[in-house]
Amino acid sequence: MTDSTLANNEEIVDGNVSIIPLGGLGEFGLNMMVYETENDLIVIDTGFMLPNSDMPGVDLIFPDIHYLIERKEKIRGILLTHGHEDHTGALAYVLRQLDVPVYGTQLTLAIASGRLREYGVLGKAQLNTIAPGDTVELGDFSAEFIHVTHSIPDSVAIALRTPIGIIVHTGDFKFDMTPIDGKLSDVQTLARLGSEGVLMLVSDSTNAERPGQTPSERSIYDAIDHIFQRTEQKLFLCTFSSSLHRIQQFINLANRHRRLIAISGRSLLNNVRIASELGYLDVNPDYLIDARDAAMFKPHEVVILSTGSQGEPRSAMSLMALDNHPFLKVEQGDTVVISARIIPGNEKAIGNIVNHLLRRGAKIYHERNADVHVSGHGSSEDLKLMINLLHPKFFMPMHGEYQNLMRHAELAEAVGIPSENITVAEDGELIHLTPETCEVFGREGRSGRVLVDGKPEIELEDIVLRDRIQLSEDGIVIPIIVLHSDTGDGSQQSAASSQQGDIVADEASGTADSQEPTVDNDSKTELNTGEIEIISRGFVYMDESEELIEEAKEITRRVIENLSDEQKHETEIVQDEVRGALRKFFAKQMQRTPLIFPVVMRV
Repeated sequence: MTDSTLANNEEIVDGNVSIIPLGGLGEFGLNMMVYETENDLIVIDTGFMLPNSDMPGVDLIFPDIHYLIERKEKIRGILLTHGHEDHTGALAYVLRQLDVPVYGTQLTLAIASGRLREYGVLGKAQLNTIAPGDTVELGDFSAEFIHVTHSIPDSVAIALRTPIGIIVHTGDFKFDMTPIDGKLSDVQTLARLGSEGVLMLVSDSTNAERPGQTPSERSIYDAIDHIFQRTEQKLFLCTFSSSLHRIQQFINLANRHRRLIAISGRSLLNNVRIASELGYLDVNPDYLIDARDAAMFKPHEVVILSTGSQGEPRSAMSLMALDNHPFLKVEQGDTVVISARIIPGNEKAIGNIVNHLLRRGAKIYHERNADVHVSGHGSSEDLKLMINLLHPKFFMPMHGEYQNLMRHAELAEAVGIPSENITVAEDGELIHLTPETCEVFGREGRSGRVLVDGKPEIELEDIVLRDRIQLSEDGIVIPIIVLHSDTGDGSQQSAASSQQGDIVADEASGTADSQEPTVDNDSKTELNTGEIEIISRGFVYMDESEELIEEAKEITRRVIENLSDEQKHETEIVQDEVRGALRKFFAKQMQRTPLIFPVVMRV
């Protein structure tokens, strides 16, 4: 075992399979796993992640795919386990840079195609539809797709037959005994693989810390039904746009209680349309109305399906909570159900929405005060059942924060997998698997995250994000320095002016210092000292911090005076010296470090 950074494929040799997680190990979302032999490489899932509140101006987060770009000739395909965007949301970003075939079930590819069309890559995408039970040959890999139950139809686990043995990658799953679509997880195939011999299991850890077995999706039906019965005015049902099993239950209950259905949110509208056309949703079109027409009906005649369960700023529910939606309003006596898991990091955003809805007189139900949500991920007993069905020699947890991975590792050991055969890895680590060993060999040097500001092609550098965070926390200080230089006419200079630099700064009125620059007969620039102007935004209130600002001006003046003539002619040197001195000063005086952006003007 070594901790060296791997820059190429020199350690991937015949007789082993390398596993490289590019996302999804150590966080929720961003799921992307690479499996590689000496000759071939496949990718399972290409997910994105939404930013936290501490990432100002970041719209999306994608996995860094430099590892794939450097090996693009080896890539035999991208395999998708299901249609959730934490598994498919980065596909357009990847296909802009890699021309490789994609394999997924009918619904998964249909949902993913929306993003591909939006980003202009659908026309060139090589999309290959598979069904559970199908097998695809991909060089050294043979991929068998196995149906599993989750919160979206058409979810699959993938069994990879490799030169050294079988690797099973579960994707997201739970063992739902009464699924909405009636399609059980393919336990028979999982058991068959276990009997055949599984070398390694790579398994979903999202709910590893939850005891017991995750309830069936049907378990929330009665609670939602009860809410329908008690709601006398408008009813708003908010969930993930891709939680199609949940949406089917909402539709069934709306039909039962004779409420018309209005849908708000582009992604929700698209997914309902796609799933209906493909037969994954049973929707009576007579019950659907345009959301713009909802106000034409009596409140008790309408139910509104909405996006925004995670407090996304521009989602339909966020707009309604702030009374900014163009045609839907939450009013006194209305009921709002947030039927989704509160993803870690989104607590504050969701709390803000709840507070605004309560101010409007609505009654709120969510997973912490009612049985309105059930997870699509297996809890500890589901995870142990998967391990026992497959009997793997080696085990690696995936999908979740480090505490989830560690807990899943403990569960694996509890059901009989030796601790030395369990690998807890994180993003960017390279795991070498042989028939006899499994170990972390090193790290891929270019793994990490790509921050996107706006369009997928606009990548945000880490330093820009750090500047934004610092600006939002400590503000900005702008020292304005005007240097007078003159190659002159050979006029005489005073002894004093020949010994010091000349700084002339604009006063608040914008006028310059009245001292005239002088030069020697050799046309050497000579400068005299004047005033400095300093502007602060978000750091201190200027009118109440005159003493601090004056001291900062004096420090800036001394810095310039101590520079040589040659240094004064280098703008970057002047900026760096001023920035460093003021940073130390403000850190000592205020225990804060604002962004300092010196402006050097030459006249």
